[in-house]
Amino acid sequence: MAYCEKYRKAAVEYKDSGHTFVELREAFKVSSSTYYKWLRYKKEFGCYVPPCTGKQKRRGKIDPDKLMEAVKESPDAYLRELAAIFNCSVNAIHKRLKDQKLTLKKDVYIFGEKRRGKSRIQRADRAYS
Repeated sequence: MAYCEKYRKAAVEYKDSGHTFVELREAFKVSSSTYYKWLRYKKEFGCYVPPCTGKQKRRGKIDPDKLMEAVKESPDAYLRELAAIFNCSVNAIHKRLKDQKLTLKKDVYIFGEKRRGKSRIQRADRAYS
């Protein structure tokens, strides 16, 4: 639960005025570990709230611009080859490409002639002439 700085300050002052942790918990609904965490914030940052309380965007290993360059250089590269370049998993490469709305390795299949009573499927780029 997020508490405003005034509330935190009041709770710390209440405890510092001589009340016990049981009284602090009853009055402010704050545990002893929270109290000590707020004291640490005051000591480190000068206030009871840490400087970056908002949600931060996690920076991943894969730079989208570098990934797009790698794909342009070798568009036929497998995901595992791209993963080796960026030192990450194949799933991470797949997710990043999906976020960029780029998919690879689309094979178009066509039906070939029936030979020996079996229908054969061939890749469009390797179809018999």
